Amino acid sequence: MEIEEIYIKANQAYKDGLYEDAAASYLDIMDAGGFDAHIEYNLGNTYYRMDRIGLAILHYERSKIHMPRDADLDFNLRYVLDKRMDDIEETEGFVSMTFFWLKSLSLAELYWGFVGVNLVLFLVLFIRLFIKSEWSYYVLLVIIPIWSVMALSCGIKQYQAFHDDRAVIIEEEVNVLAGPDDDDTLLFKLHEGSIVHEERVEDGWALIGFSNDKRGWVPSGDLERIRAGM
Repeated sequence: MEIEEIYIKANQAYKDGLYEDAAASYLDIMDAGGFDAHIEYNLGNTYYRMDRIGLAILHYERSKIHMPRDADLDFNLRYVLDKRMDDIEETEGFVSMTFFWLKSLSLAELYWGFVGVNLVLFLVLFIRLFIKSEWSYYVLLVIIPIWSVMALSCGIKQYQAFHDDRAVIIEEEVNVLAGPDDDDTLLFKLHEGSIVHEERVEDGWALIGFSNDKRGWVPSGDLERIRAGM
């Protein structure tokens, strides 16, 4: 069956309230290499309808990486985040506050913007090889700072993407232990939809951080990384 046919089938299953079938079809599309941010968004909607808050948040967050300004996505994500039992307010660092526009742009958009600025810069430089006009000088005065900001923005966004260790708890309740063993001391509990930082994984266990004073070990199958494969 073609990916387009599976997509139509998945959408129809969702409309008919057959959410298990819809989720399975959307996942089949992704397994076949048909990744699309809208499919991630549809999966988020589907899992929300199935009352799987953790998986809904996971797929909404994955969709947001590629669609950072989608109004429907933002609304749905905020709505589902408010349903979590565990919540902690993440403080923004200096870089995030200074380069505030990075949250509204995907990495692909920044790259293409940087390519466009480069084309303009090299075109003006090429023109100045033959014509030392005043207007080209002033264009350079404007374009060089823009180029610098774009280059820095791309570098920061790439660094943030590469070091994004966020993961979502997908089980209803998870015991966070002092060590990677079922017999270790219970430190605290987390619930479905909690966003944590996965520090490392070993022997089927993940060391996670929830806040500055809350970290411990959970079975690695109880959470999923937002940026899969990283």
